[in-house]
Amino acid sequence: MSTLPGARGYSPTAVVLNLLLGLPGVVPVWLLYQFAVNWPLAALGWTDREPTDNDGVLPWLLLPGPVVLGSGALWWLANRAVRRRTAPGGSRAGYWLTSVLLTLVPTVVLIIVL
Repeated sequence: MSTLPGARGYSPTAVVLNLLLGLPGVVPVWLLYQFAVNWPLAALGWTDREPTDNDGVLPWLLLPGPVVLGSGALWWLANRAVRRRTAPGGSRAGYWLTSVLLTLVPTVVLIIVL
């Protein structure tokens, strides 16, 4: 079905699941991007910090942290259940790589469109 390496036996259910999880997944991806740009990449000198972000790193860990962890846990639990049901004999690495890439499709489309 898929042309990605190691993705033989990847079910249509998993494709739909990951594309649908990618829609609300745009928010945690954006939060991770904002954190990376304002903290580690800015500390390396690769980007400039947001000038109005002067509260430190603690609000970034308290507010977006649970959103990212919760959506990651939901994604993992949903994919774990689907993988056990639909592709028990397929490649584990191929399944998880394909799942991550499919989940990022809505984010990439949004970046291209905007």
